[in-house]
Amino acid sequence: MNRKSLLAWLSLLSAFGPALWLQAAEPPAPAAADKKDEAAAESPKFIRLRRDDSKKPVAMETAIVRYAAADRPGVAVDLVGAVHVGDRAYYDELNKLFEKYDVVLYELVAPEGTKIPKGGRKEPSTHPLGAMQEGMSTVLELQHQLSCVDYTKANFIHADMSPDEFNKRMTDRGESFFQMFLRMMGQGMAQSAGGTSGVNDASLLMALFSKDRATRLKVLMAEQFDGLDGQMAVFDGPEGSTIITERNKKCFEVLGQQLKDGKKSIAIFYGAGHLPDMEKHLAADYGLQRQSEKWLSAWRLQK
Repeated sequence: MNRKSLLAWLSLLSAFGPALWLQAAEPPAPAAADKKDEAAAESPKFIRLRRDDSKKPVAMETAIVRYAAADRPGVAVDLVGAVHVGDRAYYDELNKLFEKYDVVLYELVAPEGTKIPKGGRKEPSTHPLGAMQEGMSTVLELQHQLSCVDYTKANFIHADMSPDEFNKRMTDRGESFFQMFLRMMGQGMAQSAGGTSGVNDASLLMALFSKDRATRLKVLMAEQFDGLDGQMAVFDGPEGSTIITERNKKCFEVLGQQLKDGKKSIAIFYGAGHLPDMEKHLAADYGLQRQSEKWLSAWRLQK
C-alpha cells in the first residue's frame, strides 16, 4: 500500500469506528459506479474541513443533524456524526449534549450485554484495527472515543451487531477484510495516478519529520475526509454492505423499538461514514426530514 492509500485508509478507520473489522462486496459494474459517483456528489455532508479566510485548515468538524416530522409531534432524532479519535474537548462537549436525550443509540460490534467502563478498557486492544486506532491517537496526539465518552449513562443503548451477527452477514454476502483492504489500496493507487488526491509523498514526508508532526499529519488526514463520500463507494456494492448497510439496519431496529416505547428525543451516535445512508432511511421509513444542523470541532488544526 502506498503512502496516500494508507492515509486514506486511516481516515476511513476514524470515520467508521471501533467496529471497522471486515467487509467488501464485489466491485460494482461501471454504470453502477457512475450512478454512485453522482449520488456521492449530491450526498449531504456530516464531516467537513473548515478553513479560515486565507484557506488554511482550521478544524475538522462533525455534524449533529436534527430530523423531525409534523405528524410525529415532539419526536426528534439527531444523527450525531463521530470520528473515533479526537480532541478531548470534543468528547467533553458530546458527553454534555448526550445528557439531554431520552436515549443515545450507539455503535459497537460487541456481544449483547457488553459494558464499556468509564474511561475505557485499560488493557491495549488485541484486535489489529483497534490497535491501529490506538496508535493513531498516540501519533496524532488525540484521544480515543472509547476512553472519553461515558457509556455508563443510563440513557445509552447498544444499537449494533454482535460479532457473531456481523461475521454471519459477511459470510452470507461473501465479504472479507482482505477484499476491503485490496479495494482501499486500489482506490488509493487510482487517486495517486490520476492526481486526485490532495496528498503527495513530499507533503507526507515533510509532516512526518516536522517538529509539529501531529498537527501536520492531522491536516493531511483531515483533507482526506473531504472525499469521504467517494471513499464510501469502495465499501458498498449494488446490494449494500455489512459494514454500512447491515449495521445501519440493526440500528434502525433498535430505533423503531425505542419510538414504540414512547421515546421522543433520540440521538444516533455513529461514525460519520454511516450517516448519509441513515438519513435516507429516516426519510423513507419514518417520514423524518432534516430540520437543522450544528457543527462540532473534532480536531483543532492550528496551534
